[in-house]
Amino acid sequence: MDSVQLNQLADRIDSAFGGDMPFTDRALSESDIDTLNRVFADAGYQRYLQDQVNRQIIRDYLTNAVLLNVIGSEELTRLTEHAASTEGRSELSLYMLMNSVEQAGHLPIGAQPEPLQPLDGRPGGPPHLNLIRS
Repeated sequence: MDSVQLNQLADRIDSAFGGDMPFTDRALSESDIDTLNRVFADAGYQRYLQDQVNRQIIRDYLTNAVLLNVIGSEELTRLTEHAASTEGRSELSLYMLMNSVEQAGHLPIGAQPEPLQPLDGRPGGPPHLNLIRS
């Protein structure tokens, strides 16, 4: 089995993107920068940002599924009801990233989303995935 170091993989991908684009066209004062650093470094903001990403993934995926006539009203209702909670949105967006739009009617979601659990890695080791080849 190969072991993938997630932090190294994420760093490699992030470095390929280059620098971040500026989010404002005007110069910021030192006070502005301090405030923004406090906001952007906050764990609550990071959860908010991830939830916004999940919402966009779900919105785009379901819009495509409806426009391509892959799902009907019943499936759309089932999927949108599942998106009512943070855990449901996290679960849906993960499945949607891993499945094509053509599989929208067969996403393996339960009636109630399972609570997310942290992955168990090696004791004291960095996060990793073990790839299992069939």
